[in-house]
Amino acid sequence: MQTLQALLALPLADRQRQARLLARERARTTVPRCERRPTPITIEPSRAKLCTNFSQFQEYFGDWSAYGDDGVADASKLQPNDHQILSHAVYGFFLNGGRRCFVARVRPDNLADDLERALGNFESIEELSLVAFPGRSTGRVVSDALAAHCEKTRYRFAILDVATPVDNKGRLDSAKLTYDGTNDTLPKRTKHSAMYGPNIQVVDPALQRQQAHLDLPERYKGLVHVPPSGHVAGIYARTDTQRGVFKAPANTSVLGALNVQHYISRNVQEGLNPQGVNCIRTLNGDITVWGARTCGGDDNNEWRYVSVRRTFLFIAKSIDEGTQWVVFEPNDIALWGKVRRNVGAFLTQLWRDGALFGATAEEAFYVKCDAENNPPDSRETGKLVIEVGISIVRPAEFVIFRITQGTGAKAQ
Repeated sequence: MQTLQALLALPLADRQRQARLLARERARTTVPRCERRPTPITIEPSRAKLCTNFSQFQEYFGDWSAYGDDGVADASKLQPNDHQILSHAVYGFFLNGGRRCFVARVRPDNLADDLERALGNFESIEELSLVAFPGRSTGRVVSDALAAHCEKTRYRFAILDVATPVDNKGRLDSAKLTYDGTNDTLPKRTKHSAMYGPNIQVVDPALQRQQAHLDLPERYKGLVHVPPSGHVAGIYARTDTQRGVFKAPANTSVLGALNVQHYISRNVQEGLNPQGVNCIRTLNGDITVWGARTCGGDDNNEWRYVSVRRTFLFIAKSIDEGTQWVVFEPNDIALWGKVRRNVGAFLTQLWRDGALFGATAEEAFYVKCDAENNPPDSRETGKLVIEVGISIVRPAEFVIFRITQGTGAKAQ
């Protein structure tokens, strides 16, 4: 299995529902070409490789499917199912608006060690903001590792797939998707992650070729269910570019998805939402992300919303990186005033863009950098402390954090 790391975004124009349905219908019969033979994977396990489009991913990691592509069930042409899952995740990421992702292979028979090394390799790539592990993040070991990685790197957020327990009739057993203490189906409560499900239905081009000789309507050939985290990562990227990180990545179409593996009614969704289970639903004939809460939902208090948490991460990282220059300046009153002006100008622009809540800038944020939070003993150690309060949640309450420049800079 591989690990997907998603970054940045590609703006996509809004589509009317009719156009989306037409595109989905077209996707049933028009899919990317699949090569006749799988490309050998030569990238060593755990090594992070930058991909800026799906063709580049294929060049590095091989073709997309676990199925033969010439209509013959030839075992020598099969690739592991984990590879198929990752291929669809990366394809869905780019299709839904992503522009850059770092991919690393994690072998199923050496998962723990490969995952640890892959996440370690990701630590040094400072531009990363999202991390996902398509098809594997439903287990506690992986979801805990991703959350720990985000906490350690401070400014990252994990996108997880939801486990889909079923009853004896094969229907989704939503009663098991709860934090009631009787099972560990869900990942642990954390502000560092969000989970999405159920799986989505897409077209696998190689399976479509393999089934070409079958007596099936064309629209039923090549259909498979895959975890949604790669597609959702692309939606995050698209939303960030079109609306901003402060806009929840919800009420948004999943491009490339034809259906969901399990239907979720409004009543079921209303029970799952407080748990932090972000449902993918069929609404008015469209496959839609309907939910934007962190793992644990309401129990995460001020961090229960994805947009609130990611807005905080964006602001904290921007201020941290944007004030690195102070380490070369005298730590005096003049520096404090300059820091307040620079950070204040940045936050004022965010307030004008709608990222912060308040009738005035003074209601939306404050910046404190003065003698009170920079006493002589602190200055003598070469540290500058900047306290920032931002009003993201509604009703508005300040989320307060500190940036310490110099030795051991860290946002709390």
